[in-house]
Amino acid sequence: MTCIANLSNDEVFTPPEFANQMLDTLAAAWADANDGADIWANPDVTFLDPFTKSGVFLREIVRRLTDGLILTIPDLTERVDHILTHQVFGIGITQLTALLARRSVYCSKFANGPHSIARSFTTEDGNIWFERTEHTWGGGKREFRADPLTSEEVAVYTNRKCIYCGAGEDDYARGDDLETHAYAFIHTDDIKARIAELFGDTMQFDVIIGNPPYQLSDGGHGTSAAPIYQLFVEQAKKLDPRFLSMIVPSRWFAGGKGLDEFRESMLTDSRVRAINDYLSASDVFPGVGLKGGVCYFLWDRDHPGLCEVTTHFKDWPTTTATRSLLEPGADVFIRFNEALSILRKVIAVETGQEHSLALPESKRFERLVSSRKPFGFETTFKGRASKAPGDVLIYQNGGTGYVDRASIPSGAHLIDGWKVYVGRAAPGTGNKDTYPHRIISTPFLGESGSISSETYLCIGTFDTRGEAESALSYLRCRLTRFLILLHKPSQDTTRKVYAFVPTQDWTRDWNDHDLYEKYGLSEDEIDFVERIVRPMEADE
Repeated sequence: MTCIANLSNDEVFTPPEFANQMLDTLAAAWADANDGADIWANPDVTFLDPFTKSGVFLREIVRRLTDGLILTIPDLTERVDHILTHQVFGIGITQLTALLARRSVYCSKFANGPHSIARSFTTEDGNIWFERTEHTWGGGKREFRADPLTSEEVAVYTNRKCIYCGAGEDDYARGDDLETHAYAFIHTDDIKARIAELFGDTMQFDVIIGNPPYQLSDGGHGTSAAPIYQLFVEQAKKLDPRFLSMIVPSRWFAGGKGLDEFRESMLTDSRVRAINDYLSASDVFPGVGLKGGVCYFLWDRDHPGLCEVTTHFKDWPTTTATRSLLEPGADVFIRFNEALSILRKVIAVETGQEHSLALPESKRFERLVSSRKPFGFETTFKGRASKAPGDVLIYQNGGTGYVDRASIPSGAHLIDGWKVYVGRAAPGTGNKDTYPHRIISTPFLGESGSISSETYLCIGTFDTRGEAESALSYLRCRLTRFLILLHKPSQDTTRKVYAFVPTQDWTRDWNDHDLYEKYGLSEDEIDFVERIVRPMEADE
């Protein structure tokens, strides 16, 4: 299992070592909730992997139960048969992965075959179900076109998406020979009825665990894709298991396309009792370029409380803190345990209070940052190469140009003030997350009489060049960019990522020494900031 190539970045096989780490976390939580009882010695506990791929979770569960039930069911053949037929269940996500999972768990692709280690199955599938599921298309645009053969006018639909998972019809309306990637677990309005249909009316799973598919193309511009892992989490909760554990991308902590409701539901759910956060996905899935890291969580239905948050990154010391997922005044998860004290100090100095992480409106640097397309020009816009009377300078993708002032669609009030420009796209770090990094692209001074395309955000305006240079010095500080990182889930640095950044006095230059002193950061806190954020020099 350690050498099977991944199907794609969205359907990643879980390494056995990592699956066992998740199972260890589950076993510890089960023992805490059941007076120290061993989950693997219980012949009645039921497990479901609703998106099994290699079958690693099910196989490792079977291995543990086989050892744990030795006293309860001494006969090995009888014990294994009981585990496979009564305790371990899966739903394949494709025909191929269902076969892989059966081979891993039953030692045969046919559960009732002569080589299967199960004895009581009467079907080839056993308890690992898969059948082709179709998307249900909805929305889109209805058009009338002439049939090329009959010339009759026929109605056709374009840009339709699946009403369950959001997959684009253009990408996933496939022939019978190709997988639809319409996952059965999330393509239903009634998951309890679907589970009863697959595994029997009385089936109630104690544990749901696994690694769901992460995203699907949604038919948007270019290679647009939408996350779907949250749909599996929400569906699993509806089954009301005692424990739920999944490994998912960490991007939901602070952003992600269409994840606002999911983030709010997770951060306000006190049944999320543990999160293990890996800043670099390659620390979990070697060779997989999944930006933003991954995490696995443990959800405990019957024991709400604070969450144990553990952060992992390469050879850095692992940190663990037991805390609320949603701090008062914040709308995102503060990812780094060490960051919480730093942010609290900054907010306390700026507001004089310690109970909320929210800055008052008047103190928000965010107010100075423009929205997308501050002057109405998309990133593909190209100005003239030479200046004509009435033109202003435009900073655009690939350099500068000139544009007639009268043709600027919006942002007229920003043109004649001093400002700072900063790229919307932060510098990349390849396929891996590495630290320290710069967090934002290099900001630069924007003179009066200049504008920008969508490639840049406009910060300001300021009355004088000196004020704009003061703001520029502030953005170069590591602490400022660290505060930006706490609200930044991806390379896209929109206005929202400045939510934790306070405004300053713009009559002076700023440096990190002064900011550290202003906010009273300890040596350990300064060291942490500087491990995360690279320096940015004035001449960069």
